[in-house]
Amino acid sequence: MRRQRLLSATLALSIAGAAACWGFQRETPDRHYTLYVFGTLVEIVVPESERRAAERILPAISAEFTVMHRDWHAWQPGEMTRLNAAFAAGESMTVSPLLAEAILQGQKLEAASGGLFNPAIGALIGLWGFHSDDLPIGPPPTDEAIETLVAAHPSMADIHIDGQEVYSNNPAVSLDFGGFAKGTALDWAAGTLQDAGVIDAVLNAGGDVNVIGRNGAKAWRVAIRDPSGWGAIASVELKPGEVLYTSGNYFRYREDAGIRYSHILDPRTGRPVGGVVSASVIAENGALADAAATALSVAGSEHWRETARLMGLSLVLLVDSDGAIHMTPEMRQRIRLEEDAGTTAIFIEDLNAPEAGKPDAPGSPTAIN
Repeated sequence: MRRQRLLSATLALSIAGAAACWGFQRETPDRHYTLYVFGTLVEIVVPESERRAAERILPAISAEFTVMHRDWHAWQPGEMTRLNAAFAAGESMTVSPLLAEAILQGQKLEAASGGLFNPAIGALIGLWGFHSDDLPIGPPPTDEAIETLVAAHPSMADIHIDGQEVYSNNPAVSLDFGGFAKGTALDWAAGTLQDAGVIDAVLNAGGDVNVIGRNGAKAWRVAIRDPSGWGAIASVELKPGEVLYTSGNYFRYREDAGIRYSHILDPRTGRPVGGVVSASVIAENGALADAAATALSVAGSEHWRETARLMGLSLVLLVDSDGAIHMTPEMRQRIRLEEDAGTTAIFIEDLNAPEAGKPDAPGSPTAIN
């Protein structure tokens, strides 16, 4: 089957949470380097010809990843947990330039998403048990506890920055950068590699991918993960400087009494999203794509188009809970859908159309290739 042929020719990533993989063949060997950040292995692949330039800068990248992992951790002791404690106490705190810049970026992303992406709801995420390295078990939090936090309306807009002095006029604000930290880290690392003279590379963090340059004479080809298994539903060639990020509920969740609760929460209700299994975004900025994949999941299969417009996106693909694929016409032109992807229907939806698109060749994913 075509999917089997694709996977046999790709570098399959055995990283927990992987949503994408890429395939390539060169006459000369590639160099693979593995780093660690935010609980995820980061693999950087460069051609042998650029090995020296990469190896000169990789120690600095690894050191910065270590700082990010320590200071941006939402529940382990570090700069972010100290800042969250200051918010709760109504106090200000002097933060590092790195954290101040990330807060500003989080504010912009929340505003761009219309509030559907909100890094200030860390208390809600913790309430649901997702501030842990292990999957939470047992019944979900009480309605009263959820509604109390939602009623406080924590928002990135409640945070004020004066130089490096930061405070919040809302003690309910609790930062959690899980929705855009990987994108921010890979953007920085990609830029650092380029500044060091690396012109072709792939960076992968748990399946979220940034590409630099090309794969020899060809573009890098990346596979979009099938949320129902370890295969791929589609593949796409990424242009130099593009990124592909996917947000899904198939690895991190809470399960109780046969009900699975997604780790992606709707800031408006404080409850896990339903209806969308995964959302994939191609863009030119990892932080934006990372945050957008979350926001689109919150928007759902009925309202994702408005969120995509707000965030300036044109290359979007969603898989809903019925197995149907929703995508923009621009994404349709770029992807090659696997013949045995097992979708129930394909919806091509113009972001500027007044109504959702019509099913395109239901049950026949080979219509897109």
